Amino acid sequence: MEVLLLGPFEVRSAGALVQLGDLQQRYTLVVLVLHANKPMSTERLIDIVWAGQPVPKTSANLIAGYIKGLRKAFRDADVTAASIDTTGTGYLLKIDTELIDATRFRGLCERAARAGERGDSEQARVSLHEAVDLWRGDFLEGLDIDRVGGSEVLSPAEARLDALGDLAELELANGNHRWVRDRLRVPVQVNPTRQRLAGLLMRALVANGDRVQAMEVYHRTREAFDDYGMKTSVELQMLANLALREEPRNTVPAAPAWFTGRREELATIESRMLRATHVGRALVLWISGTPGVGKSALALRAAFQHRRRFPDGQIFVQLNGFTPNVEPTALGEAAAKLLGDLGVPQERIPGTAAKRVELYQAMLSGTRTLVVLDNAASEEQARPLLPGTAGCVAIVTSRRLGAVSGIQLEPLTPDQAAELFSDLVGAERVRDEPRLVAEVVARCGWVPMQITVTAAQFGRHPRWPLRHLLDLLAQAPPDGAAVAYTVSYQQLSEPQRTLFRLFGQIPGPDLSTSGAAALADHSVPRARALLEDLHGVSLLAETTPERYLMLDPLKEYAATVAPATPHESAEAMDRLLDFYLVSAAAAMSVAFPFERDRQPTVDRTSPVAASFTDAGAAKAWLAAERANLAAGITYAAGHGRPEHTWQLAVLLWFWYHTAGHLQDWSETLELARQTIGTAESNRPGLAYVLLRLSGARLRSGEPDQALEFAAHALSIWGQLGDAGGEAAALCAIAMVAMHQGENQQGTAHFEAALEKYRHIGDKRGAANALGNLGYLNEQAGKLELAESRHLAALVLLREIEHTQGLAHTLDNLGAVRQRLGRLDEALADHEQAHLAAIEVGDRTCEAFALNGIANVHRRRGRLDEALRYHEQARQVANLVGDPSLRTQLYLDRGATYLARGDHREALRAYLAALDLAAGIGDHAEKAHAAHGAARVLHAAGSHGEAVEHWQAAEAGFDELRLPEATEVRAERARLQCACAADPA
Repeated sequence: MEVLLLGPFEVRSAGALVQLGDLQQRYTLVVLVLHANKPMSTERLIDIVWAGQPVPKTSANLIAGYIKGLRKAFRDADVTAASIDTTGTGYLLKIDTELIDATRFRGLCERAARAGERGDSEQARVSLHEAVDLWRGDFLEGLDIDRVGGSEVLSPAEARLDALGDLAELELANGNHRWVRDRLRVPVQVNPTRQRLAGLLMRALVANGDRVQAMEVYHRTREAFDDYGMKTSVELQMLANLALREEPRNTVPAAPAWFTGRREELATIESRMLRATHVGRALVLWISGTPGVGKSALALRAAFQHRRRFPDGQIFVQLNGFTPNVEPTALGEAAAKLLGDLGVPQERIPGTAAKRVELYQAMLSGTRTLVVLDNAASEEQARPLLPGTAGCVAIVTSRRLGAVSGIQLEPLTPDQAAELFSDLVGAERVRDEPRLVAEVVARCGWVPMQITVTAAQFGRHPRWPLRHLLDLLAQAPPDGAAVAYTVSYQQLSEPQRTLFRLFGQIPGPDLSTSGAAALADHSVPRARALLEDLHGVSLLAETTPERYLMLDPLKEYAATVAPATPHESAEAMDRLLDFYLVSAAAAMSVAFPFERDRQPTVDRTSPVAASFTDAGAAKAWLAAERANLAAGITYAAGHGRPEHTWQLAVLLWFWYHTAGHLQDWSETLELARQTIGTAESNRPGLAYVLLRLSGARLRSGEPDQALEFAAHALSIWGQLGDAGGEAAALCAIAMVAMHQGENQQGTAHFEAALEKYRHIGDKRGAANALGNLGYLNEQAGKLELAESRHLAALVLLREIEHTQGLAHTLDNLGAVRQRLGRLDEALADHEQAHLAAIEVGDRTCEAFALNGIANVHRRRGRLDEALRYHEQARQVANLVGDPSLRTQLYLDRGATYLARGDHREALRAYLAALDLAAGIGDHAEKAHAAHGAARVLHAAGSHGEAVEHWQAAEAGFDELRLPEATEVRAERARLQCACAADPA
């Protein structure tokens, strides 16, 4: 017998449907089922069955008749598992509650929960499938719930959605994305405010390649929340960001090919992952052990095996906790790396470590992401980077075991060690010598890295008998972990030994072939051959073509057992720093040709310095060498090389600026400032450093220090009689004034800079000053003067063929001409700017130009065309991630929607602009956004809500002393509603 409530109400016996009689009789049985094994008085049955309806005078007799009919139906269907007994006051349904599907459903959900607590995700998944499959429709579908108890009836519908969500989590972890997609479509359509289910469906759709459908789910949910005046969760917003990306991020390196064994450890990792998935919490797996035991290899292998469980990304950062000659990775640097891996554009990565960690945790929220933190110095170093959101897993490797429970990795078992050695050298070669193999791996301490180095050496000598290898190991000094390395080192030629020793001293994480040539004073082909030799015996690892690194245990060996002499090391470091300095100067010259005359003169030489034929190759080299360049600056600062320190820092600032590496920009220049000293010969360098450091401080939100540094640079260049330097410093001071809303001061300093640039014939500098003056003139409402400034800048930029400068200036000119009402000229300016931006690959200017074209169409009343260009601008802006650009796009899109009468979309755009402007500290744009929001709310009749935005706009423009303040006051004075300004 089955009593079915999870769908249309039915009773079945031996699979056949029991005929339960008319509707009133069915209601009577439902009430008894809902109170199974509990006596129900006749009066209570009457109250429930006729709830809200006139009660017949013969109701007691009717109930008695329904009971009689139900008993007959049970007899006719040969139902013996249930009976309806008469009590002193009414009736009692006796039944095994496991025969009721709703009871079975609850029991299966409880069984799944207990299985999850044990870490048995497979049993949990089976139980939840059985529970969810019990549902054939809505609870008591087709019946009036008020007729069977109304609000007193506890519907399991909520539990059904919970169970469906729990099951979807498990299926996603198993990679069953299509099942989740197909099963959640309808529930999410019916319940669009169920954010958890919407998020799970979005994950399934993204994993299945249906990113457009995932965004449709997001927009439906967001609109449902808008109807209630609420916002979607941060988790759902992050999933939308993930859906916009083409592929989930995976920056975890591949596990080494020699990995073997560790079955128990991998099983433990899997069990803990499954348990954490089911109970809905974040998980930290800490892997510790001695150097070379295979901690990183185990972490990488586990990451590879479980990559499908993390559809939102798998990211990796090297913490350098025990790496010789390399400082442990700072929290801010590690968080910036992880944010970049998560898809955050460099321009949007915050300047402070705390803000970066906050954004990092927000990005993980609502996702299933794997984070690998390799080589942590301590639990304290790793703790801020541990995910705090359910569904995410962190694998941390360290020589020290954290306070959290972890896996203490021991050497391989003798059998596993022998298997690894045999796999590396070829099983056929050692098939008949298992005893000798066992002795070899025992000499290596059963440690994977030592076995790998020993096997590589043996593989390089195909004529060696295994006994010879064993003899070499026996003759090596009994230095524990160093035995295998010593044997391998002793077989090297002297040039190979020299490169090995020097490689262990490098300040950065790796070396290119050219860098190794500089280090060892060889030609590039000779260095390449030596690197390949060292790689061939596993003393180096090749990370990418032509780039090598030395693992930490080998670096330690090189520093202690086979150190370079002080003289040898000093000369090698000089050559390496020269290589970086000369190559960086060449890269910056090609990547940013119009910055050449603003860079310091480099007098050092390097016969193997890199050269570049195009900007793309130059920027690729800078990106590949980024960590080495920063490490080189730090090394130079700490080892009495001030020229290398400040020249590298100043050379690289513009690349750091354009690539968004604010921390590198600021920290390297600050290090240079502290190192350079006050010697007269260093004063030009100090001025360079202070000028570039001023820009970094302004970008970091420290205008007072930015002003101090720029003023100091101005003083030094004035004493040196360098007019170009003075002009650059005046521009830096003007930028601080602009940032603080002191536009008159900014104008005065730009005009002084312009005079100096003209005096020395620096057309590019003059054009830059003119462009900034044009912008300030436009802000002040002096449109004709602004137009003339931009036109004068265009003349200079065309003379020097500065296409990128032309693109920006044309776009700014178009904006001024729009305000002057000369729309044909404005459209032509924006279209030319668009073409020039595409030519030089300037995505930011391309988006601004498209937006300018949209604004022209809005002013002409072509609103559909305007929205089309707004959308094109948005798509380009998504490739850039510049918050200032996005703020402007929202402002202008809001204006177009307002002109169209679409108050809802206009308000969304202005409020988004308000949030972005507040986040980046742009007070002018914040005031413009508040003004737009006020206009929309007024037009929509929401005058009370509009008042605060009117006031914020007026106060913001007043604070900045912008003419818009007068316009806002005049606009409010004309209004006859609550939006009107208070009388003065």
